[in-house]
Amino acid sequence: MLLASAVVVWEWLNEHGRWRPYSPAVSHHIEAVVRAGPRAGGSVVLGQVDGRLAPYIIDLQSMNQFRQDTGTLRPVRRNYYDPSSAPGKGVVWEWENDNGSWTPYDMEVGITIQHAYERQHPWIDLTSIGFSYVIDFSTMGQINRQTQRQRRVRRRLDLIYPMVTGTLPKAQSWPANPASAASPPAPPCSCPQCVLVMSVKAAVVNGGALQPPLSRKNGAPSATAKLPPPPGPGVKPPDATGTLRAPPKAPASQVTRRQVSSAAPAGAAAGAAAAAPAASSKTGRVALATLNRTNLQRLAIAQSRVLIASGVPTVPVKNLNGSSPVNPALAGITGILMSAAGLPVCLTRPPKLVLHPPPVSKSEIKSIPGVSNTSRKTTKKQAKKGKTPEEVLKKYLQKVRHPPEEDCTICMERLTAPSGYKGPQPTIKPDLVGKLSRCGHVYHIYCLVAMYNNGNKDGSLQCPTCKTIYGVKTGTQPPGKMEYHLIPHSLPGHPDCKTIRIIYSIPPGIQGPEHPNPGKSFSARGFPRHCYLPDSEKGRKVLKLLLVAWDRRLIFAIGTSSTTGESDTVIWNEVHHKTEFGSNLTGHGYPDANYLDNVLAELAAQGISEDSASQDKD
Repeated sequence: MLLASAVVVWEWLNEHGRWRPYSPAVSHHIEAVVRAGPRAGGSVVLGQVDGRLAPYIIDLQSMNQFRQDTGTLRPVRRNYYDPSSAPGKGVVWEWENDNGSWTPYDMEVGITIQHAYERQHPWIDLTSIGFSYVIDFSTMGQINRQTQRQRRVRRRLDLIYPMVTGTLPKAQSWPANPASAASPPAPPCSCPQCVLVMSVKAAVVNGGALQPPLSRKNGAPSATAKLPPPPGPGVKPPDATGTLRAPPKAPASQVTRRQVSSAAPAGAAAGAAAAAPAASSKTGRVALATLNRTNLQRLAIAQSRVLIASGVPTVPVKNLNGSSPVNPALAGITGILMSAAGLPVCLTRPPKLVLHPPPVSKSEIKSIPGVSNTSRKTTKKQAKKGKTPEEVLKKYLQKVRHPPEEDCTICMERLTAPSGYKGPQPTIKPDLVGKLSRCGHVYHIYCLVAMYNNGNKDGSLQCPTCKTIYGVKTGTQPPGKMEYHLIPHSLPGHPDCKTIRIIYSIPPGIQGPEHPNPGKSFSARGFPRHCYLPDSEKGRKVLKLLLVAWDRRLIFAIGTSSTTGESDTVIWNEVHHKTEFGSNLTGHGYPDANYLDNVLAELAAQGISEDSASQDKD
């Protein structure tokens, strides 16, 4: 027994090893199928409740989410949380990503944020749970402790996640209620996906005799009929070797490749059931992936014949030779399911990740016109000696004699009262108030000095509200080397120009006084890192600004990797790079029509523009 009463949240494991929650509506849908027991067939079609999840099916036998158009399998789990926590109240915390859409936090993070919010804390530091962020409730912003970059966050109300009481089964157990096997069968769902999934599972038990789909005229199941035997020796059965994807000519059928979370109400059918064998037949409870090759091939062929006989469009099949991590017949069944849903599909090889260009000889590598040299090393810039924090900030501040009746957004105390900062005491009075000269935001000078002392102390200051930069901002990038040159190959989407290749090399070492853990060693994974820009006018502009960012130590930092979770390692520092040369499977490749504009905006947020390049030359 886990809890006497709990909230059930269904979650899936992403490529970074983090459990991501399905939306409340989707969790309710999955839970309804689980509670229905074997009569629901053990498969959950997520597209029934959220159209954006149409390619996904959850197999409750193996506790895996299967994506039909790519063959990708991801583990899922049924997790339990306190009913008084955020999911039990229908509260969802989300952050705004780079394209302006909202992404929910992991459930544990959302619960932590909600707990602090309910206790009326002015902010919450997420470092204790492994994230280098501070959530400021007054501005509803997420602040990166390493880079000071801020994103918007929001709190919204959604459905309450499903509740369970009494003895709770283990996360992987199915059916949830064995007694449900004896319950009378539920009315079958007549959608094409459910009919096909259930007929395939029925065939696993019956050794290949499939239940034909429901008649479209009267909705009643037709009589069970044995299918013809597999083709004779002269005809080879299909030997699928790739994954499935919709062709580019059918944009209406295309779906996003990233798993998304939905706030859609649970308005679709909760159960997905058809005629299924009794639960007492243990052999019938075998996941498709565990069947041998012959049985799956026979199953796929037989299923195709049933579909053809019932008028469901057939699946064009190409490129059937070779090897693939996707079981051939399972990929074939996937194509049948998509075809039944009206999606044109084509069985092809999976796209390949192309990180690097074809081999290039030394004689083919050229310097970049208009850019001096072909490499440079990190130069560590220090603040001018003899300058105290008070002297540095004096250049950017105007004293305010009569503070406004509002809060200081650093300490969250009223500006008319002394600063609430409790750390090391600056040498100025805590009740002095100053206004930043360019943006006009007002703070306790005491708080600004404390913020400066906790930063890089490089003579610059960044407004914590609007991120306006005063002075020249520098970072904490460890020593390394940046190389850049032209190679005679074109990037996807840029056929008319060559390619600028950038190679970053940073060795592991010991953290300095400006780093999170001075004196402690840091790792440097994945170096040298190869990045690519088109050799166009705008591509060269980006390169020149990246050179300024490199000199100012803003390309990398030392912190916790969002990919691996490793701490004290070299990480990217809010300036995105393209590390795939000939593909865009991870989102870090080409074609990407907006990339150059986006990276220019990211550099501007670090205080780097065309003016910066000319200033650094001077």
